[in-house]
Amino acid sequence: MISIDQAVRNYQAGETVVRALRGVSLDIEQGEFISIAGPSGSGKTTLLNLIGCIDALDGGEITINGEAVSSMNKKSKTDFRRINLGFIFQTYNLIPVLTAYENVSFVLSLLDLPEQEVRERTMGLLKEVGLEGMEHRRPSRLSGGQQQRVAIARALIKNPQVVLADEPTANLDSETGEEILKLMKEMNRRHHTTFIFSTHDKMVMEYAERLVMLHDGQIISDERRQ
Repeated sequence: MISIDQAVRNYQAGETVVRALRGVSLDIEQGEFISIAGPSGSGKTTLLNLIGCIDALDGGEITINGEAVSSMNKKSKTDFRRINLGFIFQTYNLIPVLTAYENVSFVLSLLDLPEQEVRERTMGLLKEVGLEGMEHRRPSRLSGGQQQRVAIARALIKNPQVVLADEPTANLDSETGEEILKLMKEMNRRHHTTFIFSTHDKMVMEYAERLVMLHDGQIISDERRQ
C-alpha cells in the first residue's frame, strides 16, 4: 500500500547540511501495525512526516495506493491528507475550547456529511474508545489517557487508510501507555487500518507486529513478528 523508494531528505542547519534520510526504501502493506524506531536524530519523525505529506522529499519517491507523493502540489497534499490519513500526536493536539464530541466530529464536518451521520459515527467511535458519557467534556476535564483516546477517535473517524502516530505514549505513564497501545491494536484489528508509529519507547516496539530500526537516516533492521 505504501512504497518508499530511496527516500532522501536533507536539512540546512546554518552552514551544515544534515542528512536526515539517506536513501530509505520500505514497503508497508494494508493493515500493518508497524513501528519505526531509533534514537533521536535517526530520521524516524522525518520519515513519518514524509509519509504524512507534511514534509517534502529531496530525492527518491513515496507512493501511497498508487499515488506519487512528490508529484502532488500543496493543495493536492492537503486534500490527500484530509481524506486518506489520520494523525495521533504525543501532545494530543486537541482543540481546548471544544468538547470531546466536537473535537472528533469537527473532522467529519469538513467532509460535508449529513448531521445525523456525523452524530452516529462520532458517538459510535467514542463508545469504541471507551469515552461514552464523556462526550461533553473539554480536554481540561480529561486525563492524559482520555485525551489520547479522543485523539485516536479523531484520527479514525473519517475511516483513513493510514494512521500515523508520532510518539503516542510519550506523555503517558507506563500503565496508561499500555492501555492506549492495546486500544490502538484493537482498532487496527477491527478497522483494518494501517498504523505506523514513530517511537523510541520500548513498550511500543514490543507491541509492534513489525519493527523497523533507523540509525543515521538509514534502515539497519526490519523485523516481522508475525
